[in-house]
Amino acid sequence: MAVAQRQLTVRHREGPLFDIDVRGHRIIVDQPMEGGGSDQAPTPTELFVASVASCAAFYGYSYLHRRGLPDRIDVVARWTTVRKPDRVGQISLHVEAPGVPLDRIDAFRRVLQTCLVHNTLHHGCEMEIEFDLGSLEAII
Repeated sequence: MAVAQRQLTVRHREGPLFDIDVRGHRIIVDQPMEGGGSDQAPTPTELFVASVASCAAFYGYSYLHRRGLPDRIDVVARWTTVRKPDRVGQISLHVEAPGVPLDRIDAFRRVLQTCLVHNTLHHGCEMEIEFDLGSLEAII
């Protein structure tokens, strides 16, 4: 069952520097100096991993808050990349949530693993790419 379609826009600024506009917020992405960028912002991969970690943190916070438990939660994400094809190969989340009682740790782990981003990685999603070549059509 599909829910309402959402949208964000990525606009080229210069070199490998891009602006992302989403719901009135602006995020920039760049590459580190050794990758040809100016290191003004996180890379797209870093934002991807940040999405995983912050989604888990939000779901964890919601679980704790709804149960009246101390709702402080911090998440540190570590990841590795692999080749052929280039991708994030593994993500490890270290969760600090002192309000979780030991008898609820398994339920808490299941909640973190049901966040939207984790579910998307686990179950996959379809992706389409459409082109608007604009003035480039005359060249092709």
